[in-house]
Formats: sequence, structure tokens, C-alpha cells
Amino acid sequence: MNILNNLKGKDFLTLADFSTEEILALLDLAIELKAGKGPQKPLAGKTLGMIFQKSSTRTRVSFEVGMLQLGGHPLFLSNNDIQLGRGETIYDTAKVLSRYVDAIMIRAHGHEQVEELAKHADIPVINGLTDTYHPCQALADLQTILEHKGRLKGLKVAYIGDGNNVAHSLMIGCAKVGIDVAIATPAGYEPDAKIVERAKLIAQAHGSSVVVTNDPVEAAKNADVLYTDVWASMGQEAEQEKRVKDFAGYQIDSQLCSHAKPDFIFLHCLPAHRGEEVSAEVIDGPNSVIFDEAENRLHAQKAIMVACLS
Repeated sequence: MNILNNLKGKDFLTLADFSTEEILALLDLAIELKAGKGPQKPLAGKTLGMIFQKSSTRTRVSFEVGMLQLGGHPLFLSNNDIQLGRGETIYDTAKVLSRYVDAIMIRAHGHEQVEELAKHADIPVINGLTDTYHPCQALADLQTILEHKGRLKGLKVAYIGDGNNVAHSLMIGCAKVGIDVAIATPAGYEPDAKIVERAKLIAQAHGSSVVVTNDPVEAAKNADVLYTDVWASMGQEAEQEKRVKDFAGYQIDSQLCSHAKPDFIFLHCLPAHRGEEVSAEVIDGPNSVIFDEAENRLHAQKAIMVACLS
């Protein structure tokens, strides 16, 4: 039986909920769909409700275009468009949307909101981003690494910057497929300790490691992949000035890159601030594959929708 059959009707909230075999099968499907192979219009007649509490470029466009390419219909729902933004309960919203659409993608603030929506919905719920996790990004990251490195197991990914939702999902995704991951943050900006511990247990079971440090050079040493994100994410704009000071020394520049392997690739989930978390010479240089990575959001998410819905 195709392992993806296990995912039909299943929520996609965090990669921790999926086995290594399921993640690898999703990556294979994403690569197949990117090549124009696989099922044609498998989601014809299906509708995806897309709830956005946070604005987005890549998440909205990739899900909307992806659903259309799969033959389905995407429906954009901002907080101003639905009663969730005016005090309707998550329970009621979940039950009503379950009668109208075939799946829900939500980009929200608190992860507990997405968990509650999934609990009460009778249809698959896909996490487009929360303050805690960004699993769609991590799946696209793994696809990009696989395409450029030809393998996953045994590689080393170094993430330099804020221990945020991107770092959390990257840790878990890498641990699931046997990639060593090193996270370097300033003191006070480390990833959530419980998520780190969970990722370490997953890594131990798959022959890899998770290291959290305050030393960016230690993290970058012999890395196959260097990764960063903005220092002040959406909703943290008021902290921008303080964070720029706190993150001094954590920019991925040519000097830090010299500690990675010569054929390293550079990833960034975007949007990027050149001259802050990454120098222009790195993000626009020959090792950067950020636009392949951005494109793969489309293909990875198409794989998720096909697996959950068809």
C-alpha cells in the first residue's frame, strides 16, 4: 500500500506527527509534482479554505496557486472576512467550515488555536504557520536540500539566528530524516526547551544530533547548509532596535561561511533583510538557493494537499 494513503484525512500541524517514511514519501511526491508527473488535477471539485490571521506573500500565493494547479478552488479568508475575527468561537468556525470546504489551511498566531481548530474540524487542517511551528517551510527546506545535495541523512544543517518557529520545525524535520542540526542563538533567544528535548529524542532514534549553542562559529563548522531568518519576525517590530544589538555577531557573512564546507548551500525562509541577518554577498552569492527554496513551498504544499485530500 502507498504509504501516503495513511495521510488521507490527516491534519498537518507539525512534522513531529509524521514518521520518517511519511515525510520522505511527501518529499518524493513534491519532487514528482514539480517535474510535472503524477496525478493530473487530483483535487478537482475540492475547496480549500485559507484562514489568514497573519499576512503573507509565499504562504498565500503558494497555497492558492497550488490548489488551482491541482484542479481545486482556494478561498481566501482574512480575519475581516469571517466571524472568527469578531468573536465567534473556534469550535463554531470549525464546525461550519467543515460543512462548506474540504480542508482548511490556517496561518495564525497561537499554535493552540490551530490545535483547537483541528480538534473540532471534521476535515484536514494544515498549519500554514504559527508562532511555534512552520512545518510547510521545513518540508520545502528538506526538499531543497535533497535536490541540491542528493541526500539527507548524514548532512549537517546550521541555523544561525532567532530560536523561533522556523528553527523549531527545522530541528524536528532534520531530526526525522537523520540530518545533524546545530542552532546558534544569542543568550535569551534559544528555541523552546521542550521542543529541543523532543527534537533530540527524535534525532537519537534516527542516528543524528541536535545541538543548541550561543557560538555561531561552532554551529557553522563543517555545515552542509547554512540557514537564517529575520531577527525580528512579524509582530516583533517594536523589538527591532534591541534585537539588532542583541544579534550583533550572528550575521551570516563570508567570514562565518568560511567555517562551513566549501560547497555549502544557503537557505532563508524570506523575507530577508540584507545587511542584518545575512550579508548581500552571501544571500545573492553562488551558494544561495533561496529562490529554489521559495519555489518549493508550492510543490511541498501541493504534496501535502494531495496526500491529505485525494
